[in-house]
Amino acid sequence: MTKTILTREDIMDMAAYAKIRQKHRTQMMKKKKNRRLHCGPHATFYFENFDTMWHQVHEMLFIEKGGAEQIVDELHAYNPLIPNGHELVATLMFEIDNSEVRARFLDGLGGIEKNIFFDLGGTVVKGVPEADIDRTNAEGKASSVQFLHFPFMADQIATFKNQDARILLHIEHDKYAHAVVLTDAVREVLAMDFA
Repeated sequence: MTKTILTREDIMDMAAYAKIRQKHRTQMMKKKKNRRLHCGPHATFYFENFDTMWHQVHEMLFIEKGGAEQIVDELHAYNPLIPNGHELVATLMFEIDNSEVRARFLDGLGGIEKNIFFDLGGTVVKGVPEADIDRTNAEGKASSVQFLHFPFMADQIATFKNQDARILLHIEHDKYAHAVVLTDAVREVLAMDFA
């Protein structure tokens, strides 16, 4: 069964983690390959699961060296991004290297987090923004990082797993409208996030 929550018992001692860190990072890059989906020229979805969040928490603890006190904060921050067995969870990043161009792009992109969905060929699964903080400011500027949950019903999960179904991921915003078809490799990996 897929794990849906990180606990203190899952956290390695940092000295032990340091010994496996490089090898683990290489393995994670391979695992993440089919959990990444580009949508248009600037948007990349990184679909999270227990393994990606285990890695993220360990990296934060290793880099920031906050000790035992930091563990509680990291678990609180990253546990909500582990799929619960009936959803997909993604970190959406708008990736533009030039900071001035990025700022202009994000200006007026407000509300984009409410306009993202999977098209399952007849049914839609809308993205629900993570409720931690508002990702659009009062001036209509969007954050370059968004966290989204895609809650699926049982029949939608069956459709997602059906190799004959065509699955698209859409972003529909006046300033940024793009869609991408999920490859078989991506679908196969993401389907494992369902219980």
